[in-house]
Amino acid sequence: MEVTRDRAWATLTRHTTSESLLRHAMAVEASVRWYARAAGEDEEFWGCTALLHDFDYEIHPTLDRHPQEGAPLLREEGYPEELVEAVLSHAEHLGLPRDTPLKRTLFACDELSGFVHACGLVRPTGLEGLTPKSVRKKLRQPSFAAGVHREEVAAGAELIGLTLDEHITNVIAALQPIAPQLGLPATGGGATG
Repeated sequence: MEVTRDRAWATLTRHTTSESLLRHAMAVEASVRWYARAAGEDEEFWGCTALLHDFDYEIHPTLDRHPQEGAPLLREEGYPEELVEAVLSHAEHLGLPRDTPLKRTLFACDELSGFVHACGLVRPTGLEGLTPKSVRKKLRQPSFAAGVHREEVAAGAELIGLTLDEHITNVIAALQPIAPQLGLPATGGGATG
């Protein structure tokens, strides 16, 4: 089967109604697509994988079920095993190897995309002018976006061979074009300092 964004979006929205989960999926998709473009990888396939990484979270919201019970649903719909395995590998509790660039990138973008989005939500200018320094400052505040696993943010940057500041800069740049879909003010361009 051909993996297309329309098909992935239909799968996602069939299983997910929460606006916050849909926005998270779009944020991770944008970040993973950014890295796919930068690396000359298959942007559509990588983006669809990212869009679907939490597709079952609303119906399987616990670690003993997500994403492992969602994987058979993806297989039933005809998604390729490469996509299913990448979705499974993003879950730290499963301990699966992240042995492909797609798996490493999905893991690296998952928590940080959510965190950068949260940073934008508390700023009047959204992502405009958001810097790695201010994101790192928020990362040191355990009560801010408390559901984000800080250790996974740091491990993700290391996994893809970047400093945390480089990774934050890239994720901010990836999210800026879709800021309005994420409930943030539109931005005028790239990230700063």
